[in-house]
Amino acid sequence: MSAVPIIGFMVLALVAIAFALVPLLRGKDKKKSTLLLAAIALFVLGVGSVTYWMVGRPQLAQREARGLDTNEPSALVPYLIKRVRQYPDDIRAWRYLGQAYMAARDPRNAAKALGRAIALQGKGDAELNADYGEALVIANRGAVPPEAEEAFNSALAVDPSNAPARFYLGDARRAKGDAAGAAQMWQSLLADTPVTTPLYQMLVDRLALVTAQASGAGGAPDPNRMVAMLAARLKGDPNDALGWVRLMRAYTVLGETAKAREALATARKTFAGNKDAQTAFSTAARALKLD
Repeated sequence: MSAVPIIGFMVLALVAIAFALVPLLRGKDKKKSTLLLAAIALFVLGVGSVTYWMVGRPQLAQREARGLDTNEPSALVPYLIKRVRQYPDDIRAWRYLGQAYMAARDPRNAAKALGRAIALQGKGDAELNADYGEALVIANRGAVPPEAEEAFNSALAVDPSNAPARFYLGDARRAKGDAAGAAQMWQSLLADTPVTTPLYQMLVDRLALVTAQASGAGGAPDPNRMVAMLAARLKGDPNDALGWVRLMRAYTVLGETAKAREALATARKTFAGNKDAQTAFSTAARALKLD
């Protein structure tokens, strides 16, 4: 907390007291002087209390100063809290409050706000159910609690294509030891996910792990088996630019440079008309010293 505002208020308070004391000390009516001093003391205490309340909470003071003219979603929290207190049945306000809490990295309060929105609206909004479940997962450090699993299932009941629900339900199945069920959930989501998105890469990595588990591999996953699985998948469905980059890297790590170069050649041929993919392949080839 900055000391500048506090010092400024102290200086102003001292000047005010000095200004009032000079005529009082010169006056002859001691009773009136005492009453005026008491009044001044109460005034200074009142100002000090307000000052502490605002300066002692610099984020609230800054938000009040900025008002609604801000690009920071978390700055909306005080206004939304005020809104839901005034109108406790305002579903949109509860929903926006949950989103603002998520932007402020406060998933626990986000889950409370989103849960309240669901209690008011019902479970007919897939996106709201998924947002609530995701807040619960993040608040639970990545684990999928029963309440979140229920929320994701509610989301899929309304919209079977909801991506967050499918992703986290795959995590829930894996945590229960159902590797095959997790793989099935993620494989269906992978088919609907653009190749260039971070989610696609996450799904590929998760599928490699759970597929190895589902096939009965014990202990740590076998890197050679995982690479072979990736190569087999790309052979059947070559339209995965990031998959080819991963395969090149994997072969290089295993010391199989010839196979890495073969993967590079196949990738370039498959994506001959895609400039972005060609750039990604060339960048990876230079980094892996394949050209």
